[in-house]
Amino acid sequence: MQAMKLSSVSLSDEFINRVKSEITPHWGELGWVTYKRTYARWIPEKQRTENWDETVKRVVEGNINLDPRLHQNNVDPQVVSELTDEAKKLYKLIYGLAATPSGRNLWISGTPYEARNGDALNNCWFIGIRPQPYGDSHIMPEYLKKDQPAVSMPYSFMFDQLMKGGGVGFSVVKENVHKIPLVNNEVNLTIVIDKNSKSYDASLKMGAVDKDAYFEKHSITDAAYYRLPDTREGWVLSNAHLIDLHFASTNPKGQKNLVLDMSDIREKGAKIKGFGGTASGPMPLIEMLFDINKILNARVRRHLSSVDMTDIGNMIGKTVVAGNVRRSAELALGSADDEDFITMKQDQEKLMHHRWASNNSVAVDSKFSNYGPIADSIQHNGEPGIVNLELSKNYGRKIDGLQKDIDPNVEGTNPCGEISLSNGEPCNLFEVFPYVASQQNWDLDEAFALGTRFSKRVTFSPYDWEVSRKAIKKNRRIGISMSGIQDWILSELGNRVVVGYEEAKDPETGEAIKKPIYDKRAVKMVDGLYKAVVKADKDYSDELGCNTSLKHTTVKPSGTVAKLAGVSEGMHFHYAPYLIQRIRFQDSDPLLPALKACGYHVEKDVYSKNTMVAEFPIRAAHADSKAFASAGNVSIAEQFATQAFLQTYWSDNAVSCTVTFQPDEGDQIAPLMKQYRFTTKSTSLLPYVGNEFKQAPKEPIEPKVYEEKVMQIHGDVQRTFEQLSGNHDQKGAEIIGQTDCEGGACPIK
Repeated sequence: MQAMKLSSVSLSDEFINRVKSEITPHWGELGWVTYKRTYARWIPEKQRTENWDETVKRVVEGNINLDPRLHQNNVDPQVVSELTDEAKKLYKLIYGLAATPSGRNLWISGTPYEARNGDALNNCWFIGIRPQPYGDSHIMPEYLKKDQPAVSMPYSFMFDQLMKGGGVGFSVVKENVHKIPLVNNEVNLTIVIDKNSKSYDASLKMGAVDKDAYFEKHSITDAAYYRLPDTREGWVLSNAHLIDLHFASTNPKGQKNLVLDMSDIREKGAKIKGFGGTASGPMPLIEMLFDINKILNARVRRHLSSVDMTDIGNMIGKTVVAGNVRRSAELALGSADDEDFITMKQDQEKLMHHRWASNNSVAVDSKFSNYGPIADSIQHNGEPGIVNLELSKNYGRKIDGLQKDIDPNVEGTNPCGEISLSNGEPCNLFEVFPYVASQQNWDLDEAFALGTRFSKRVTFSPYDWEVSRKAIKKNRRIGISMSGIQDWILSELGNRVVVGYEEAKDPETGEAIKKPIYDKRAVKMVDGLYKAVVKADKDYSDELGCNTSLKHTTVKPSGTVAKLAGVSEGMHFHYAPYLIQRIRFQDSDPLLPALKACGYHVEKDVYSKNTMVAEFPIRAAHADSKAFASAGNVSIAEQFATQAFLQTYWSDNAVSCTVTFQPDEGDQIAPLMKQYRFTTKSTSLLPYVGNEFKQAPKEPIEPKVYEEKVMQIHGDVQRTFEQLSGNHDQKGAEIIGQTDCEGGACPIK
């Protein structure tokens, strides 16, 4: 692994003060508040959270110093000078909110936690659920050899990455299911805890037993025994011990008794250093271990099913969520003809218990055409999504044609679906807001080139898992995204991307279809930017002496980050031309008095205790344009066509899109999925929800109501907060229930 060293590149206070005087950040209506409660880190010596200029300095310096040339002996002063100039450009780009790295980078880059856990810079990961060796990884069960395949390994990888705050996609397609060996052993699991533990009573209620009482009757040699250290690794290894005892290859002696000792796990509410937040205590882990053991014991002398394998992953995700600050994001990928997998969420009891923890999709190829059952399931519960692995393996952008095995090791995707990934590989994201960048007079080629170089450096982080290091070194995959696409296209062209449809026939079946007609100016715009990204990657790769990136571009959903700049999210249409966006805060949050003082409506949350809801009136860019469309009225056909446009001319990875549909559009889902099976790599759908419940996160309103709400607002929240609190903040305060991506698929930080 590459060792981190002291920064060789830094930005001076003089430079930062000059930028602050010259550039005004393009905050959206929710921008500064969202930033302050999502990405501003606590500064202990100042007893407050960061200000935006401090966050951007931390992020840029943390990234620029990943350049491997700064980690060599006798660093070239010319390299330092060039990287310093680049850091200044990056600082201006991000400070003005013309672009941002991923939410993970905004939170972690430039922190000591990044130096210890390079994985933390990446939002999401993918792993195939099948026996795999741990290799040279930071987590390694002591009973295994490094090259020994183990059923526990992919679950350990998943557990570890989720606990670091990342999301994980995982595959339980039939090919993987068939590689899981027979469950050989029934395991008698005992969980013990010492009386001195502050979690003693609560743990006993979850099924643990008194440690002294147990060992009065049993010898430590009667069972496999593991005393968990109070670390993330300890939690992961306890689960590994449990899983591997069930299989003969990792339990050759046939040991059937396992004792896990929770005595050292910190109590509920204790502070978590590094990542932040508070501990959950051992209780969620205890519940998870008993639940997983129950699944495995029920399958003794039989094989696990895809549903069993998904349930284990969901139980891990549920446990991570219980840790308070971390948000589990999972995508389970099953086979398109696996009826049990497709319908597993119809079991309401198990759905409420743990199956809510993943979004589920099915893997298809372009030959697959039986979309009727999938469409029917989507209309009932919004799942499954579809992932076309054949297209991902053999195509970049669709316009570039068939490139056989250009990405041969792709097995799945991240939870949001915008990046096709091989086993153990992460997504690596940066996004430009071309609508804002153009207003700030950025050369868009340069803005996208800076983002490309930012993401390329992330691939040189010190990754913890061997399977990841190998995939990253080989592929150097990056995902340069654009957001606010609808705002940008309307601003530049005065119309949307799809300007009409023409009669055509399905090239395989001959069935009549409506082929979209795209604005040729839009094609030229995005094609030119794609080529700028590829050139920037080639140039930087030559400088670094590494592989060029296997793929370069994407469109991510961009929920929270898009709010910073106040642009439409990813490729999605604005929710409504005018709306009330509601944000939930802890009732002790010092931002609330500032919001009230500025005239924002704040009221108690009707669903949760100790929670307040603040209302923000929002007007979408170009809301009154005749060409404006929102999620509430844009057709399902145009959404499919817009995703196909971006997959054809911009993204060589994939395009994350949650297509919204009205009740009367349900019969179009299957035909449109079939029509775009040769183009679209991943798609998910959800019914459009307007104002159907109280205090909804987004409520469409009329222009007159918007004007009335705006007239009640006065003053600047940031300045008012600084005046009322002396710029002193509350440690650990955050927006409640905020998610980084559309549909809540990916974690915030």
